[in-house]
Amino acid sequence: MNALGLAHLTALELSPPELAREAASAGFDAIGLRVHPAMAGGVAYPIRTGSWAQRELRTILASEGIRLHEIEFIQLTPGLDIAAFAPLLEAGAELGASAVTVSGDDADRLRLTASFAALCDLAGEFGLRVDLEFMRWRVIGTLAQAAAIVRGAGRPNGAVLVDALHLSRSGGEPDDLATLPQQFLRAAQLCDAATAQPTTDADAITEAREGRLPPGQGSLPLAALVQALPTDVALSVELPMRGPEARSRIAAAYTATRRLLDALPGRAAPAADNSPHRPRPQGSVRA
Repeated sequence: MNALGLAHLTALELSPPELAREAASAGFDAIGLRVHPAMAGGVAYPIRTGSWAQRELRTILASEGIRLHEIEFIQLTPGLDIAAFAPLLEAGAELGASAVTVSGDDADRLRLTASFAALCDLAGEFGLRVDLEFMRWRVIGTLAQAAAIVRGAGRPNGAVLVDALHLSRSGGEPDDLATLPQQFLRAAQLCDAATAQPTTDADAITEAREGRLPPGQGSLPLAALVQALPTDVALSVELPMRGPEARSRIAAAYTATRRLLDALPGRAAPAADNSPHRPRPQGSVRA
């Protein structure tokens, strides 16, 4: 498990071309892009098939030797028009994306399961997986709840996204992953955090969006989490934090996470991949 991606929330102030360049310079192999807002009024960078922005980004991804792994973020809310996301999914797939990240925000579990299944069917037309991310302040707030939706939908391209912070803050442990079929575990996001649990959902949201720590600087059981994941899982870093400017934040995310992974048996990157400015191949790179 050598490849390492960078989630857009780490530096959401950067446009997709800027993120791709900075991530490649730091040493990352892939990026995620926020192409749809995670909340009303949230920052996002929409992409459209055939647009100049999409063509430019495709060129940059190829020239930097970095790929697009996931696009985000779709909230599965009551009354959501699933079909309306076809252009977004198509544009992401054409850039090489493997997955789209979603959240569960409908208290009617049967309807939510049906919505997830319908999105899986639509995403499957573009060769995309749908990763359901749980967060303690959303309706689907735990690993078990997310797994129940994926299991109920019964779609081969449905999976659970495991974020180290959200697993901890929802009361989960790395050992809990053993209760899930391995095909549910296709992607995970790493960061560290302080020992103290947020006391309110508002505090949890603030921590998740601007108060995370680089791996190794907090108390999350990251080594145990990585070891509990399938060896072919897509790993990325999600590290929004106050203080450092984007380039320093991205570099710190790569260095700290690479150090964590390289210390784990069977998880180290080849020596040539340890340089944050390693040569990048030219040409198209797809997920």
